[in-house]
Formats: sequence, C-alpha cells, structure tokens
Amino acid sequence: MRRRPDRGAAPETERTPEVDREHAADSDLGHPRDHEHGAKPTVRSDIEATAHRYDKGSVRSDIEATAHRYDKGSVRADIEALLKSRRVREWIIIGITAFVVHLLFVLVLMLGPRFLSPAEIVSIVLGKTTGPDAFALLELRAPRAFLGLFTGAAFGMAGTTFQTMLRNPLASPDIIGISSGASAFAVFAIIVLGASDTTVSLFALGGALVTALAIFVLSSTTGFAGFRMILIGIGFAALLNAVTQWILSGSPSWDLQTAMRWLSGSLNGATWKTVIPLAIVTVVLGLVLILLRRHLDLMRLGDDTARGLGVPVTASRIALVITAVALLAVATASAGPIAFVAFMSGPVAARLLKSGRPPLFESALVGAALVLGADLIAQNAFAVHYPVGVVTGLLGAPFLIYLLIRMNKGVTKL
Repeated sequence: MRRRPDRGAAPETERTPEVDREHAADSDLGHPRDHEHGAKPTVRSDIEATAHRYDKGSVRSDIEATAHRYDKGSVRADIEALLKSRRVREWIIIGITAFVVHLLFVLVLMLGPRFLSPAEIVSIVLGKTTGPDAFALLELRAPRAFLGLFTGAAFGMAGTTFQTMLRNPLASPDIIGISSGASAFAVFAIIVLGASDTTVSLFALGGALVTALAIFVLSSTTGFAGFRMILIGIGFAALLNAVTQWILSGSPSWDLQTAMRWLSGSLNGATWKTVIPLAIVTVVLGLVLILLRRHLDLMRLGDDTARGLGVPVTASRIALVITAVALLAVATASAGPIAFVAFMSGPVAARLLKSGRPPLFESALVGAALVLGADLIAQNAFAVHYPVGVVTGLLGAPFLIYLLIRMNKGVTKL
C-alpha cells in the first residue's frame, strides 16, 4: 500500500539544477548569518572592501594622478614637437653659429703678444685707456678681426651661390677657376708692373670678373649646362695656375715673397682703409643674394620647372653670377685667395641646417668662423706665424677627399 504523507509535515522540495546553482552562489557569496557566526568572508567581503576603498577616494586619486601624468606628457610632447619644427631648429643652429663667430672674434681681439682682458678691451673702446695697448687693439687687432669676419662671410655666400646654382658641391670658385683668375692678374700686377696694394686689389677684382665672364659665355653657347660650366672652369683653373707659376718663375726674390704671401691668403697688414669698403660691399651684395634666394632655390629643380613657376631663369642666373663674382672678387682683392673657405662653407652649413633651402646666411657665418678660427690657429698655435690660407688649406684638402667619397656613394646634397 502507498504511504500517505502526514498532513502536518512540510512538503518535500524537489531539487533542480537551478536550485543547486543558487545554493552554490549562496555558499560562495557567504550568507549574512555565516558572517554573524564568524564564517570566512569570500566574494562579498571583497566587493565591500573595494567599495570601502572607493569611498575613501583611492580610485579618485588614481584617476587624478593619471590625468596629472597625462598633462605632463602632453606638455612634453608639445615642447618636443616645437623643438623638432624646422624653423625653430634653423634659428637655434644659426644662433649657436653666431655665438661661435662672436667668441672667435673676441679671442682674436684678446690674444696676441700681450693678452688683453675683456675689461681692458671695453675700456679701450670707450676711450678710457690710451697708449700702446689702445694702438694694438684699434689699429692692428680690430682691423684684422673685421677683415677675417667679412672676408669669410663673402667667400661663404659666393661659394654657396655657385654650388647651389650648378647643383654640385664641387662647383666652388676655388675649383672652377674664378679664384685662379684673380690670382693670375694679381701676380701679374705685383711681378711685372710692380704695383701697390690698391692696384693689386683692382687687378684681382678685374681678373675674377673677366674669368667668370669667359667661363659663363663659353658654357652658354648651346644653352646653359652646369656640368659644362664646371668642366670649362676646371680647364681655366689649370691654364691660369700655369700662367701664375710661369710669372713667378722669373720674378726677383723680393717680389716673389710679396706675391707668395698674397697668393696664400693672409690677414696681415689689414687696415680700416681695406676693411670699410669690404664691409659695405659684403653687406649690400649679401642682401642682394638673400633677396634672390627664392629664385636660386627654384632653379635647382631645373630650368623648365623654374620657368613654369614664374622664375626668369636667364636674368636670375646672370644676376646671381655677377653678384657672387663681385662678392668673391672684392674679398679676394682684400685678403687674397684664402683656400677652400668658399668650398667648405656651403656643404658644412647645409649639413648643419638640413633645411633643403640654400643656406646663404648660415654659410656666411660658417665662412667667418672658418677664417677667424684658422687665423687664431695660424697666429697662436705655432712658433712661426703662418698665413691664414695655410691652415684653411690643411683643413680643406681632407674635406675635399671626404666630399668626393660621399659623392661617389651618392649621398651628398647641397
């Protein structure tokens, strides 16, 4: 017989999977009564502890710290982006180079047979000190420093103009014969005519202009080509150097010493009579080159492209050649053909700036730094005082080899 359940007993609950899961959840979370009896807290206690930490503001402080770090990082990123911008970097490099030129200029004024401190130099310039020190500073060292400054700037800008226009870092006036023309005419004036310094300078100026005109005309007979101008210039340089050596071979010893001193490039004998005209010409012609820089930059793309962009190619090229040659000729007439300054200034300035534009102003600063630095070495590093061109020649020859190696690898650009 089937047994009937008692009426007073509670009905037996059927166990299902859902009920088992609920019991398992209750056992995991922990029932409040378990906490009351001292049972070990589990997930529920962890949730309560997290909520307690949030109430204390720990999560809020973490968020604020993260935001603070983000603010610092964003500012740093903005500063880095600003420093990496091209224009700011260019001005920083130009400022550093200008500071180096200023430092070298001051050192030329300070160093000599008698050391002059900056305080003494200021006192002499203000007229508070007279005597031998004032004469040495104002009549010997200051003209020498200014001559080196403006000569280096003129050589640097002229060399960069030719190198950019011909799209070849080897196309400097030292290589394509313009400096050789000035030297040949100056030696002729010294040895054959026995001319004075002023006449020698005029002959050097005329020789540079005539040589540049001849090279430009011969290279433009069937249309202008930069490589043709370079090759014709190298031929003129060889011819004019041979003429110079032929004139020197039959010269008297006294004239030979004068000619060799001029040919090596020297700042000795600098006077305000030489410096002032050089300074005026350098500033005026330098500004003309800077105004023509846009045309010079576009002409690197080729004549057809430059014409398409509105550049009068022929007129711009003639203006650039005349301005650069006049700048070079005046500097050569003032201090002689200082070797490799025009050749080195442009590539060094372009490598410093890395802007892709013709580095005219920067090359002027680099040229001035090269001449002033080389003169400091020539006058103070050895027992015998050498012309400044000797030191620049020692620096320029290895640089020429280095540049040829880089061009052979196809990595050199100006």
